Amino acid sequence: MELNNWHKELIYDKWVPISVSGAQPAARYKHAAAAVGEKLYIAGGSRNGRHLSDVQVFDLRSLTWSSLKLKANVGKDDDDSSQEILSATSGHNMIRWGEKLLLLVRYIDIETCQFGVIKTSGSVPVARVGQSATLVGSTVILFGGEDMSRKLLNDVHILDLESMTWGMLKTTRTPPAPRYDHAAAIQGERYLLIFGGCSHSVFFNDLHLLDLQTMEWSQPQTQGDLVSPRAGHAGITIDESWFIVGGGDNRSGCPETLVLDMSKLVWTVLTIVKQKDPLSSEGLSVCSALIDDEKYLLAFGGYNGRYSNEVFVMRPKPKDIMRPKIFQSPAAAAAAASVTSAYALSKSEKLDFMQLDDINSKSSVNGHPKDDVTDKIEAIKEENRLLELSIAEVRAENSKLGGEIEEINNTHAELTKELQSVQGQLVAERSRCFNLEAKISELQKLLESMQSVEDEVQALREKKSALDQEMELNATAQRQSSGGVWRWFGGSCLGYRMDEEKAWCGQVIELDGQY
Repeated sequence: MELNNWHKELIYDKWVPISVSGAQPAARYKHAAAAVGEKLYIAGGSRNGRHLSDVQVFDLRSLTWSSLKLKANVGKDDDDSSQEILSATSGHNMIRWGEKLLLLVRYIDIETCQFGVIKTSGSVPVARVGQSATLVGSTVILFGGEDMSRKLLNDVHILDLESMTWGMLKTTRTPPAPRYDHAAAIQGERYLLIFGGCSHSVFFNDLHLLDLQTMEWSQPQTQGDLVSPRAGHAGITIDESWFIVGGGDNRSGCPETLVLDMSKLVWTVLTIVKQKDPLSSEGLSVCSALIDDEKYLLAFGGYNGRYSNEVFVMRPKPKDIMRPKIFQSPAAAAAAASVTSAYALSKSEKLDFMQLDDINSKSSVNGHPKDDVTDKIEAIKEENRLLELSIAEVRAENSKLGGEIEEINNTHAELTKELQSVQGQLVAERSRCFNLEAKISELQKLLESMQSVEDEVQALREKKSALDQEMELNATAQRQSSGGVWRWFGGSCLGYRMDEEKAWCGQVIELDGQY
């Protein structure tokens, strides 16, 4: 295999590992990747709980890795003039914009190897990880993620790359549930598609669509193969095909590579790898690179029990791009079928009348027998009658479908009202919970203060008890001292009274002796 033509020998729709020459970058996941020309750029990521700050470059011609040595582009107004390396980052996005790679917080100039801070204005969104950032023209659309307090988000922000101004989009109808580590894509520069992702406990396999003209969310029906819930997967679009690679649910990885036909909303399992293959990892990256005017898919990194630093390539089979760009929701499918049938029947009817005119003209010119002409006219009339019956049947079916669509729309409106009512109740309950939490906090503080008061009361009780004992002792001592004095006084008086009685008795006796 010639080194410069290795890609031409690849078979279609199959992942193949690339044999790399020389040193390789550290294995990682949740990094950011972008392809520019025939080079793949890898920035940051995470390994063993540590965020990385390096930028690695893979040359698709020489099949070698090199490290991009960056230097800070420090201006007069920069606050981080002392910084010499790119900040360690994980769970971020990287978008090519001209000759720069935008990390939404910083940028890398791949021509000058300089990096700097992207200075933006407007309604800057809160810092987050696990969000999606999708380029539409000169605008980046930011959706979802998880903020630094682990709050899940489903808001939509835009960044105008011309003015570097942020804005928040106000959408209508039911948005996707808050999530992170999902995948996003753009179809026709009008529709934003969101697939999969997870909350703190639920993994999703749903598909949501945001019409960027009406700003309405919808959840269209899909067809084809079943897709399993996943998060941490990677996606890239080529024409009308959206390739989804890897992902998992924290228990096992997703080994299948999916393709969504965005014009028909049909899922297809393109290929399946082994369960422990790096391509069934979470946090891997997928890019599209142009080599010799042909597009290839490049996958790198990921984690499924071990970190990977391998590069895989796929040569997607060219698809027929001449397909109607119609999203096959029930209403769209019914309308498309009705329009197509009516167009075909009307075209057939016009052709039949043209044939009738042609036959009449030929019969008069070439001298065909009138009986043959009459038979052909009758046959054509019979065909027209059958076509009219078919048209009537199609119209009746269309009317029936219209009624069903109207019924579905009414049901949807009722469910939407019910959902809004439930959401209002949830808001009220949340408010009540917040009030209860505030009251509980106040009660806890009161209990803490009551404990201190109780301690003071106990101390006062102990002091009172000590005072009571002291007073009792003093009282006892006073009683003892007071009792001795009275006994002395009492004894003296008693002796004095006895002497008086004796004297009195003696007097009485003497008187008795006189009698």
